[in-house]
Amino acid sequence: MIHASKLVKAFGRRPVLRGVDLDVPAGQSVALFGPNGAGKTTLIRIIAGLSKLTSGRVQLGGQDVQKSGPGLRRYVGFVSHNPLVYDSLTAEENLIFFGRMYEVPQLDARIVEVLEQVGLAGRRKDVVRTYSRGMIQRLAIARAILHNPPILLLDEPDTGLDQQAADMLRSLLLELGSSDRTVLLTTHNLERGIEWADRALILNGGRVRFDSATKELGSAEFRRIYTETVGAA
Repeated sequence: MIHASKLVKAFGRRPVLRGVDLDVPAGQSVALFGPNGAGKTTLIRIIAGLSKLTSGRVQLGGQDVQKSGPGLRRYVGFVSHNPLVYDSLTAEENLIFFGRMYEVPQLDARIVEVLEQVGLAGRRKDVVRTYSRGMIQRLAIARAILHNPPILLLDEPDTGLDQQAADMLRSLLLELGSSDRTVLLTTHNLERGIEWADRALILNGGRVRFDSATKELGSAEFRRIYTETVGAA
């Protein structure tokens, strides 16, 4: 579902990605780890079609991201560091706006469904500027899944979430995974990442340094591998 080949991205003379190869089959969830500056956000944005490659190729569902244009983005749900919601609108109004952009069928019912999934149904009429950071992040997740995309890209979706909200996100990701949705997420929380995903990758120095199924990893073992991998790179 996600195929990236020999991805190179440089900002001026500074290379960020140095020939990254990545294949994620349909229905798999992948957690991408790495220190600040490793290239995680850059990789996510390139796959989402929001940043241009220096060289290489990205395909989503067999379609070339660079050639397909904005139309391909309706097949992707994206949550970034910036939640990309309007704080002067209510949660419901935000989702109406985005739902109309994506021409979501039976929009009113779908909005009720996703707000219940992220635990915001009781606050749907409240203006977003009254929300906590964690609630805004929940709304961003609701917006990302509103149009029911087959691919979900989450850049540190657990940022600002308390334990209850993090548990909600875990349940949601497990539910989405059971529906054959492909998920690629980044996080700095090693334990959450290997619990939430089927596969763990470590990116450092612009290259994939480690790739393994999470079922083969314990949290203590993975922490040791992460420390050794990042240190070695």
